[in-house]
Amino acid sequence: MVEEFGLFIGGHWTIPEHAHRFHTRSPSTGEELGHFVAATTADVGRAVTAAREALPAWRALPAPRRGEILLAAARIFRERKEALGRRVTQEMGKVIAEGLGDVQEAIDFVEYMAGEGRRMAGETVPSELPGKFCMTVRQPKGVVAAITPWNFPTAIPNWKIAAALIAGNTVVFKPASSTSLCGAHVVKVYEDAGLPPGVLNLVTGSGGVVGDALLTDPRVNAISFTGGVETGREVYAKGARGLKSVHLELGGKNPQIVLNDAQQDLALEGLLFGAFGSAGQRCTATSRLILEKGIYREFLEKLVARVERLKVGDPLDPSMEMGPVASEDQERKILGYMEAARKEGDRLLTGGRKLTGGAYDRGYFLAPTVFETTHGHRISKEEIFGPVLAVLRVDDFAEAVRVANDVDYGLSSSIYTRDVNVAYQAVDRLEAGITYVNAPTIGAEVQLPFGGIKNTGNGGREAGSVALEEFTEIKTVFVDYSGRLQKAQIDR
Repeated sequence: MVEEFGLFIGGHWTIPEHAHRFHTRSPSTGEELGHFVAATTADVGRAVTAAREALPAWRALPAPRRGEILLAAARIFRERKEALGRRVTQEMGKVIAEGLGDVQEAIDFVEYMAGEGRRMAGETVPSELPGKFCMTVRQPKGVVAAITPWNFPTAIPNWKIAAALIAGNTVVFKPASSTSLCGAHVVKVYEDAGLPPGVLNLVTGSGGVVGDALLTDPRVNAISFTGGVETGREVYAKGARGLKSVHLELGGKNPQIVLNDAQQDLALEGLLFGAFGSAGQRCTATSRLILEKGIYREFLEKLVARVERLKVGDPLDPSMEMGPVASEDQERKILGYMEAARKEGDRLLTGGRKLTGGAYDRGYFLAPTVFETTHGHRISKEEIFGPVLAVLRVDDFAEAVRVANDVDYGLSSSIYTRDVNVAYQAVDRLEAGITYVNAPTIGAEVQLPFGGIKNTGNGGREAGSVALEEFTEIKTVFVDYSGRLQKAQIDR
């Protein structure tokens, strides 16, 4: 059954007169899943107006009370987990276990942020003068535009929405067009949790119209964007022209280093999940395998044999290990990288093709792919965002770190070794926002910061207690109770 949604503005679902519509489709079957409004600039303006009008009352509500509403939302997410997980799988294409995991991550984060309503700490420090008290407090930034991607269509929206709301901001949310159904159901949860009208608004449609209107509206105070690097540059530039606060979470080219002393079976299982989970469509996906020469051939043989046994098919079938890629555009881009690898002389070990025949012909299914490559070739340096693993051979740990760091990204990294000294050297030397030891490059926990360096973003972090930094301003407060004029930094 095809679901139909309008825009959610000021607490009401509306379909503007003469609205243009678009739909989302399953990448595994091609069936239509939902119909949505292609919002106009005027629609975005109405959503921002609703958010501005709701801001004073929401900001004035004590943060623990805001947390109660978030906790109610988390409970509803938990009640609807099975249904929402299926929608994630149907609309985005990741296998059902990962679709449910997407929703579980949303539950975990919203619960965590609900607790931040009773923490939200500032700091107190001693004054240089007697009879004077010094402290900082956090205050909301105002109206937040949350612009999210299609690969984690319930988790990432909640990373932004829950953190912005607990801090006292109001939100205008634009989901990726291809996963608008998941975005709409996220908003319905908050509506059913009792969020006041106008505090969260949904506008669906293209980045060129909806995204642009949010970036240029002077009443929007902060922008939180997750997506590709080139789009991120445009978001940053447009937001900067309005002196807005802009937080970017962008791409990755994440390495897994496996040294001679590693527990190989553990490294292999981690690699399979890191490289081919969600069909490689994660910013934290393991895109490069860096193998020390002593185990190179042995490990490759095990890897190829295991990859060729991966079950690819209907993502709603619990026995499947990989589903389709998310769209025809994604499929075309990934196949283009496979062709580029062949032209550069990279050695195809397995995969390298579109899967055809039977149910495969209805969707965007690619074979899990492994190439032996040379550092500097395109598939060793550029983000592919698909089920393509580039394998590189190195002589030793020092070369492994040099190769791992020699890319434009710095999100996640991984090393497998039994040597604790080497592990801590890797933690110190790998240029990434996240480093895993004896685990793959994915699997963030919501109570810790998430983000990276270089072209992965512009320095901020999501999740953990630092998530509030993206959505709050720091106010410094001085209370002088001495009863006389005191002049700091004036000679006494």
